[in-house]
Amino acid sequence: MTHSPPSSSSSAVDVVAANQRLNEIPIKIYPRTVKGLFANLRWVMVWVTQLVFYGFPWLLWNERQAVLFDIAHSRFYIFGLVLHPQDLIYLALLMVWAALTLFFFTALAGRLWCGYACPQTVYTEIFMWLERRIEGDRQARMRLDKAPWGVEKVTRKSGKQLAWIGWSLLTGFTFVGYFTPIRELWGELLTLSFSALEWFWVLFYGLATYGNAGFLREQICKQMCPYARIQSALTDMDSMVIAYDTTRGEPRGSRPRGANPQSLGLGHCVDCTLCVQVCPTGIDIREGLQNECIGCAACIDVCDEVMTRLNYPKGLIKYSSGRGMAERLSAPQMLRRSWRPRVWFYGVLFLLMASLFIGGLSTRKGFAVDIIRDRGTMAREVGNGDIENLYRLKVMNTSEQQRTYSVQASGLPGLALRTPPQLSVAPAGIGALTVRLALPAQAAQALRGKSSPIAFEIVSDDPADTRVVIEKSTFLVPR
Repeated sequence: MTHSPPSSSSSAVDVVAANQRLNEIPIKIYPRTVKGLFANLRWVMVWVTQLVFYGFPWLLWNERQAVLFDIAHSRFYIFGLVLHPQDLIYLALLMVWAALTLFFFTALAGRLWCGYACPQTVYTEIFMWLERRIEGDRQARMRLDKAPWGVEKVTRKSGKQLAWIGWSLLTGFTFVGYFTPIRELWGELLTLSFSALEWFWVLFYGLATYGNAGFLREQICKQMCPYARIQSALTDMDSMVIAYDTTRGEPRGSRPRGANPQSLGLGHCVDCTLCVQVCPTGIDIREGLQNECIGCAACIDVCDEVMTRLNYPKGLIKYSSGRGMAERLSAPQMLRRSWRPRVWFYGVLFLLMASLFIGGLSTRKGFAVDIIRDRGTMAREVGNGDIENLYRLKVMNTSEQQRTYSVQASGLPGLALRTPPQLSVAPAGIGALTVRLALPAQAAQALRGKSSPIAFEIVSDDPADTRVVIEKSTFLVPR
């Protein structure tokens, strides 16, 4: 079967239509309050994520902030873990692990991240809760927006904006508290003595929260977030998504309570449009799965409530797969089909990356060593004919206790260390030591003009860390 290419006129029409859609003024969405299993799950995730975000900066660990990204001193504290810029490989592994987690759960059950844990979803939920507490539910908010400006409207609108601004500033303050110790930041707040950089990030992150969760809301998900565009590449006919049972629901239409829909030639959908009214992105799930659907399952909750009132079976809108709806598969059948090669592939990669990440952290050394030759004086002859080389030894203490490190050198007969063989380094600090190595004149005579391999051996005084770190270098004997 062949398809003729589209004519230039039809292509032009498509371009004009696309431009019109992009230039349309978004219609304000007034999501209705919904109760049910999935609404409760969303609020559980709101509490969990926000307790983590707002609570972690206030936790103490070893008399310092438990989670702190101290950029000024190039140290990152995550409970008992201290990371330095050289450890950014772990951040890269963590980001790859997070991406694979997203791919795995999307292939398995659609946009779970968007519906329950995405910051945009979580903060929009919080801001809508504040909005409902001050302005009322859907109908009350619509009436208030249409009403002329008066004392009540100004009071409610101002109260909502103040609540949003207050929450946004708290969010910006907490965000900066991950980079500046939050107790110090609190003291600066009381005296309004933030640095210029702290002011900028508190206000910038607060403004981003205020704008995204208060005004842009679904436009972030529909227009700006790339995840909606790539989900079609991650899901297939066996992915569990939110679906409307067309066979059972159509033809839709209203009917008296208690009426038999079959006798009226109707399906179970009463066309109440509540599934549209509760949708935070304003879509009609009855038109099929759409990119704008964030998988929050609010439509499932409200539809089940309507079905219960009408004494119809629940599940007119439900989690299902495209194949499950088309072939009328049972839940166990869909579950078996969900574990397919795509999911296994993402799952294996997820476990592999998790193993690399956890294994790398668990075998991470308690200290790191770097040896640098002195470029100014690579080799020199001292008064008695001995040959001396200078080195710069740097030791990074990744523990939170002060440690002393012993240094030895080997590789050439008679090679001697002419500096103190120990270096004390502060907790999570970096210590430096200039090391002078000397080779007796008699031993150096046979090595004139040569560069010989040597090794430095560094040992920590930590009784729990008995490893010997060996760093290779060279010893130069001038002609």
